Amino acid sequence: MGNHTEVTDFILVGFKGEPETQIILLAIFSVIYVVTLMGNLSMILIISVDSHLHTPMYYFLKNLSFLDICYSSVITPKALMSFASGNQAISYTGCAAQMFFFSLFGTTEAFFLAVMAYDRFIAICHPLLYYHIMSKKRCVCLMCTSYLFGCVNCCAQTGFTFHLSFCGSAEINHFFCDVPAVIKASCSDTFVNELVLLVLCGLIIVVTSMIVLVSYGYIVTTVLHIPSIKGRHKAFSTCTSHLMAVSLFFGTVFFMYAQPGAIASPNRGKVVSVFYTVVIPMVNPIIYSLRNKEVKEALSRQFKKKGFGH
Repeated sequence: MGNHTEVTDFILVGFKGEPETQIILLAIFSVIYVVTLMGNLSMILIISVDSHLHTPMYYFLKNLSFLDICYSSVITPKALMSFASGNQAISYTGCAAQMFFFSLFGTTEAFFLAVMAYDRFIAICHPLLYYHIMSKKRCVCLMCTSYLFGCVNCCAQTGFTFHLSFCGSAEINHFFCDVPAVIKASCSDTFVNELVLLVLCGLIIVVTSMIVLVSYGYIVTTVLHIPSIKGRHKAFSTCTSHLMAVSLFFGTVFFMYAQPGAIASPNRGKVVSVFYTVVIPMVNPIIYSLRNKEVKEALSRQFKKKGFGH
C-alpha cells in the first residue's frame, strides 16, 4: 500500500465554526455518548440478570445493545477529542482502523435487525414451534452469520478505499473516516470505488430490508386473522419497538450509501450521519425499554430486589 499514498495523516474537517460552537458540540456529543453507554449497558445487564428475559428475542436485543456500544465507540471518542483539543488530525492507520470497525459494526447491525425481524416472524406466525426453531444453536449461528457479512463488507470497503492515492493536505470533509468522505478526499480515479460502495451497500440494504419486509408481511397477515382485538394488539406490541428501530436505521443508511448522490453531497451527509452514528445507538435502548412491557417489568423486579420498590 506504500506505493499508493503520499500521506501519513488525514485532517478530519468535522463541523466548522467558532470555538464556542466546538464547545457546544463537545457538550452535546458527550451527553449523548454517556446516555448511549448507560442505556445499552443497562439493557445488557437487565437481560443478563433477569431469567424471564432469557429468550431468543432478548438474546438478540442484548447483542444489539453490545453492537450499539461498539458502533458508537468507534466514532464518538475521537470526535470528542477533536472538539476538545482542536486537533483534527488522524493517522493513516487510525483512519483505516476506524473505517474497518465502523463498516463491520454498521453492516452487522443491519443484518442483526433483519434477524430480529425473522425472530418476530417465527414467534407470531409459528408460536408452537418458536423455541424449537429459534434454538440456542440457531441463535448463535444467526449472530455469527451477521458478523461474517459485516467482515466481508468492511474488508472490501477498507481494502478498496485505502488502495487509492491521497495527495496534498488530505482533508476529509467529515468528522470520522466514512467511506464516501475518504473516497472524495482521494486524488485517484474513484469510479470503481463508488461502484463498489453503491453495489455492496445497496445489496446489503436490499437483502436485509427485504427480510424485514417479508417477515412483517407475514406477521401482519397472521395478526389480522386473530379474532380478538386484544390478541391483535398484544401481537403487534411485540413488534413496534423493532419497527421503530428498523425505520430509523435503514432510512438514514439508505440516504447515505445506497443512492448515487451519497459521495457528491458530503455536507448534507455529515448531518445525516450524526443521526445514525451517534443518535440511533442512544435511542435504541430507550425505544426498547419504554415500548416493551417485559423490560419494564424486569426493571421493576430488579428494583424491588434491591429494596427500591415496595
